[in-house]
Amino acid sequence: MNSIPLGSDEKAYSRYNQYGDNPMAPVGPIGMIPLKGSVEFTNSVNFFLNKRRSEYQEHQLISKYPGFYRNDYTIDVDNTRFSSGEGKAVIAHSVRGHDLFIISDVMNFSCTYKMFGLENNMSPDDHYQDLKRVILACSGKARRINVIMPFLYESRQHKRNARESLDCAFALEEIYGLGVENIITFDAHDERVANAIPTSGFESLSAAYQIIKAMFRELPDLDLSEGKFMIVSPDEGGIMRAMYMASVLGVPLGTFYKRRDYTTVINGRNPIIAHEFLGDSVEGMDILVVDDMISSGDSILDIAQEMKDRGARNIYCAVTFALFTEGIENFAKAYDDGLLSKVFATNLIYRRPELLASPWFVDVNLSKFVALLIDAINHDASLSNLINPTEKIRLLLEKRNLPQ
Repeated sequence: MNSIPLGSDEKAYSRYNQYGDNPMAPVGPIGMIPLKGSVEFTNSVNFFLNKRRSEYQEHQLISKYPGFYRNDYTIDVDNTRFSSGEGKAVIAHSVRGHDLFIISDVMNFSCTYKMFGLENNMSPDDHYQDLKRVILACSGKARRINVIMPFLYESRQHKRNARESLDCAFALEEIYGLGVENIITFDAHDERVANAIPTSGFESLSAAYQIIKAMFRELPDLDLSEGKFMIVSPDEGGIMRAMYMASVLGVPLGTFYKRRDYTTVINGRNPIIAHEFLGDSVEGMDILVVDDMISSGDSILDIAQEMKDRGARNIYCAVTFALFTEGIENFAKAYDDGLLSKVFATNLIYRRPELLASPWFVDVNLSKFVALLIDAINHDASLSNLINPTEKIRLLLEKRNLPQ
């Protein structure tokens, strides 16, 4: 039998390479359930999943397992909200025997519902409640339940300082306790939250390869040679993330630490007095600031200004999640003033329309990667080659004829 033609992402993981002509049987027919706010992303994933499985057309899996190949893998759900604010979940079609993947974007604030006649934007708490309702509606019927939550709910409340709640750990325990077998997230604020559910299938995946690929595409003249480029971490918490990217690209690393006023609490946090830089000279260099998210964005802009004051040339920013909780006006002004050149972020969560239309913003598409991930999990296949970006980044560098 001829091998299946593979694209760039598939070359890193092929069940034909792993299992020869006998790929593992699927756990069950795939069913993707998009929660409110995740429909657009799920439809994009469905497109790539359909494309991937169409490559199996000549394979016995098509005839042997009914439902293995379909045009549409999505299953509609109605997360009804009553006028009192209470809710329920109703699955539109049978899920019996399915391998379900529930996709939840807990950061999509554009979703609304009415309560006592008032229009309310959905908070992460509202999305999380809807997720639990859908899990309960499927329990006892589906063959297996998996949750794909790109932005991990309450991930920034991952550790206890004094008398604080451990929201993220409890949420993971709760989801796992409802019968979910696999929880897939991206770039968790602190991967050690997995310790809360050590016997579960918890994966925190990196978008480093897709972001670097987008960066090379958008900036073809980017020079990574010595003295030309530096990776910078905005704080000590993200140093491992920046260290990895600097290592695989073979460029120097710098980091900031946040000097805080620990005598004062504003909006639940100690205010930042200053950003102190630890690193070599950045004069004449292009800088890539790497972080897991842009929330208000104030720290990124402060760091960009500090880098410019030290003589840096172009400032770029790469994050997995572009929240922009305070709007994009400050970033638009920074771009107009020449302070910031590009912001790279993924399509894993909702992005404001004005953000997507901005000339300085680059949307990094991870729909294909998630589709390949679902296809692999459905076969209970090893994810190691698929989720490890190092080899794929190395191949990108080889194409650019860069030293390793």
